[in-house]
Amino acid sequence: MKRRLLGRPPRSPLPAAARRAGPDWQQSDAGWIRRAVARAGRLPSGGWHVVDAVRAIGDRPRCYWVADRELVVWRGPSGLLVAPNACPHLGASLAGGHLRDGCLVCPWHGLALGPDGHGGWQPLPSHDDGVLLWVRIAGAEPLSERPHLCQRPRAGIDAVIRMEARCEPQDILANRFDPWHGVHFHPHSFGALAVLEQSDDAITVRVVYRATRRMGVEVDARFHCPDPRTIVMTIVDGEGAGSVVETHATPVRPGISAIVEATVATSERLGFRFAMRAAGLLRRRMQASARRLWVEDAAYAERRYALRTGSH
Repeated sequence: MKRRLLGRPPRSPLPAAARRAGPDWQQSDAGWIRRAVARAGRLPSGGWHVVDAVRAIGDRPRCYWVADRELVVWRGPSGLLVAPNACPHLGASLAGGHLRDGCLVCPWHGLALGPDGHGGWQPLPSHDDGVLLWVRIAGAEPLSERPHLCQRPRAGIDAVIRMEARCEPQDILANRFDPWHGVHFHPHSFGALAVLEQSDDAITVRVVYRATRRMGVEVDARFHCPDPRTIVMTIVDGEGAGSVVETHATPVRPGISAIVEATVATSERLGFRFAMRAAGLLRRRMQASARRLWVEDAAYAERRYALRTGSH
């Protein structure tokens, strides 16, 4: 079936080597994927982990597990705060409390806790990057003042999803370092793929995203890791150049990881500023599309984890 391409295609022609490449099962090199994930694991993280979308934190405190620590997140007088989810008095879950004047009020005995802490109970270092909330947890990794952020478009529509899977962060990165599975595992979303460039720690592909069964958008996309728990896809040529998809893999508890994926879409078209006015509607559609893919890709990551650990 002939496919019709929409939007601006990549400027460069498809290299002859890409046209002569073998079948996807031969190109998808398990050794290269393993080495790319291992290289990412050696990058500095500064101790930072992504918690969730900034928009996900409303006017009530929320509980999250990050790196096997139970945390509470709430909006304080000067922004988002992250702290241990146990009242320093008798250990009540603070996520069940309420907010008063920017302080977190324990539901058991009414102790009000704020950014200054209370004795040994202190908020953890956190960072709001405008789209995602990060928390810094001290451990074996050297700490940094700020997380290692990737470049995002100056103007864009952002959409974030969060879901959990029975796997480790390396399994989530391995899924993204295997773009060859897309056409076969997600035929509803991808129509064709060719590798343009592949180095030790990054891969650039030309891919067709399906808009409908017979129509799609062709772009060149590069995958790389800025830290050991993040893999970023950047559209480097074609429609929407400059858009990014950040996939953050946050350890939750042993054998459980959170997939927090932030898509920031942009366009050089003049009409994009009008699309920005419908950002709420577009955000919901972007979230639905990302969640559909990750329901399937979580199964990929979970299968990889099960085979590696013998837990299946």
